[in-house]
Amino acid sequence: MPKQIISTDQAPAAIGAYSQAVRTGDTVYISGQIPLDPATMAVVDGGIESQIRRVFDNLKAVCEAAGGDLSQIVKLTVFLTDLGDFPTVNDVMSEYIAQPYPARAAVGISALPKGVGVEIEGILVLED
Repeated sequence: MPKQIISTDQAPAAIGAYSQAVRTGDTVYISGQIPLDPATMAVVDGGIESQIRRVFDNLKAVCEAAGGDLSQIVKLTVFLTDLGDFPTVNDVMSEYIAQPYPARAAVGISALPKGVGVEIEGILVLED
């Protein structure tokens, strides 16, 4: 199957050798999103909750650019520099995604790009 690159200016531009997302068939693989404001490419102000909200805003923008929405996410991988922030991820995620929730993994990591506390990647399955 051919692959289609998904790109939107409503989410941060790639800061490395990768695409915001890649679609093949009905599946869209969304690259890890960090809490960058797409207009300024700066890390959002505020604490971890602000960072998590920006990440979900970025994921939402990429989903929409692919022709879908957050409800079609089937898998999320959450990277946190402090696993103590996981309850905040749950709280914020429940505002963006309704049940049934996607499959998910959480990974504690020592550092993330630009010194942020959270990065989330996802897999979206589009319905015809």
